[in-house]
Amino acid sequence: MRVLLVEDTVGLGEAVQEQISADGHAVDWVQSLAFAETSVRTTQYDLILLDLQLPDGFGIDFLKSLRHGGNATPVIILTARDQVSDRIEGLNCGADDYLVKPFDLSELSARVFAVARRYRGNPNPVVSVGELTVNLGDHTVVRNGEPIELTSREWALLDAFLQHPGKLLSRSQLEDRLYEFGAEIESNTIEVYISRLRKKLGRDLVATVRGMGYRLKTHEG
Repeated sequence: MRVLLVEDTVGLGEAVQEQISADGHAVDWVQSLAFAETSVRTTQYDLILLDLQLPDGFGIDFLKSLRHGGNATPVIILTARDQVSDRIEGLNCGADDYLVKPFDLSELSARVFAVARRYRGNPNPVVSVGELTVNLGDHTVVRNGEPIELTSREWALLDAFLQHPGKLLSRSQLEDRLYEFGAEIESNTIEVYISRLRKKLGRDLVATVRGMGYRLKTHEG
C-alpha cells in the first residue's frame, strides 16, 4: 500500500515509517498539514496515519476537509489525546481507527492491516490464487504446501496485485505502491521484481500486457 504519515515528532515518525516500510508498504512522511494537503492532492493513498496536534493546525480539521471533499481514504488517528470525547470526535469526523500514544508498533501494524482488509471488502486474511495460499495478516505465502520466502518489496508487489485481481496495472501504478517520494527507481525495477515473483510463485501468476502493464491472473483469466 501507499501510506501517508502525518506526524511532527521526529523520533516517532522515524519509528513508524520504519515499521510500516518493513511491513512492505511505501510510506511518505510529512510533518505539517500544509504538506499533507499537497500530498493528497497529488498522490493516491491507500491509508493515512494522522497526528492531531501539528505545527500548523489540527489534524481533525484536515480529516473533516478530506471527508467533506469526498475523499474516502482510510484514516487512522495517532495521538496523545486519550479522552473518550476526543476518540468519539475523531471517529464521528470520519476516522477509521484511533490509536493513543504511546503505542506498540506491532499493534499499529495489526490495525493498519485490519483497516486495509475492511476496505478491500474481505474480512478473511487468507486468500487463494491458483496454487498459492496467501495470509495477508502475517505476510506468508504457501505454494502447494511449501512456504515461500518473499522480500518486503516482493511482498508489496504481490499485495498490489492482490488488491486488484485481474485488473491491469501500469508500471507507474506499481511504482507508486512500492516507493515513497524521493526514492530512486531504476527503469527496469518493476520488471526485475515481476521476474522474481514468477520464479518464486509461478511463471503464469502475472501476465504481461505489452506496452501497457501487468495483471494478476485469476481463475477465470
